[in-house]
This record gives sequence, C-alpha cells and structure tokens, in this order.
Amino acid sequence: MEQWITSVMSDYGYIGIFFLIMLENIFPPIPSELILTVGGFMTTTSTMTIPGVIAAATGGSVLGAIILYGIGLLLDVERLEKIIDKYGNWLRVKHEDIHRADAWFDRYGIWTIFFGRLVPLVRSLISIPAGMSNMKFWQFLLFTTIGTVLWNTVLVYIGEAVGDNREKILEQLDIYSNVVYALIAVAVVVAIWYYFKKIRTRTN
Repeated sequence: MEQWITSVMSDYGYIGIFFLIMLENIFPPIPSELILTVGGFMTTTSTMTIPGVIAAATGGSVLGAIILYGIGLLLDVERLEKIIDKYGNWLRVKHEDIHRADAWFDRYGIWTIFFGRLVPLVRSLISIPAGMSNMKFWQFLLFTTIGTVLWNTVLVYIGEAVGDNREKILEQLDIYSNVVYALIAVAVVVAIWYYFKKIRTRTN
C-alpha cells in the first residue's frame, strides 16, 4: 500500500494527497498515519511543502467528514423513530433511548468531534452521529477542522523529521491504533452486556 500511496503522491502531488485523505475518511482501513508521514517525507524529496501537504490533507479530510455527516443527516432521529415504531419491540429500543443518546451528543458533541479526530477509526466514523443528531454544521465544520489540522500537522512533521526511518514511527503508531481498537472492542462488549442486562430487567 505504501508504494501505491507514494506513487499517487508523486504523480498528482497535492491533489493526490487530497484524494487519498478523503478516501481514508470514508474508508477507515486506509491508514492516514501512512499517508501523512509519507507526505511529510516527500517534502524533503519533491517541491511539495509542509504547509501545502497539511492544507491538502486537511481539505480532503474535511470533505470526507462532510460526506459522512450528510449520511448521518439521512439517518436522523425522526427516521430512527420510524424504525423503532416498526421494529422497536423486537430491538427492545424505545424512543426515550434515542432521545437520550441524541441529548448526550447535543451536550458533548463538539468535544467528541474534536477529540475523536485524534483517535484512529473513530476520527472517521464520528461524523455520522454528528449528522444524525443534527449538530449545527458550522460547529461540526469548525471542530472537525481544528482537530484535523492538529492530527495532520503532527504526522506530517513526523514524516518530514524521520524520513526513511519512519517505519519505526509507524510501528509505534500501530501500537497506539491497536490499543485504541482494543478499547473500542471492550466498549462494544460492555455496551452489549448492558443492553442485554437492560432487556432482562424490562422482562422481569
């Protein structure tokens, strides 16, 4: 994958970076860590500059986030309520559960968006619940951009600094990603356990 990413950047420059990062936001398995560190390294071997790479990456990331935000808007609370009206008894979910989750995102959503941009996998998918909760677009755009600029800047500078030795940095980033994935898996297990515990409580 690294060879393909390097080839796209070499052939298309900033447009290639914009495209790759946009794809990374929509398809999280494409690693932004690799794209950004390669982009940082290429500022030492091409005419691309660090500000240019950061700007292109940020533009692609924000566009990808907006696309997922739009998908979230199509799955808003009202549509979810219709689904619950039809399948709620089977899913054991009530309108109150949806409104409670929506209220939580309304209260803490901007910080969830900001810090979520610094977490692998979450940084992409967090845009969907933002749209579902009808978060104000300007807030979504502002905190998405701030978090994204921070993430992109750190990784591009790392790529520029370590150059061909970025494999060791990527190994550390892989460890960070794996820890995050493990925590997400634990959170999912806990959520499932809580869900079934709630079902048993309702049926008793």
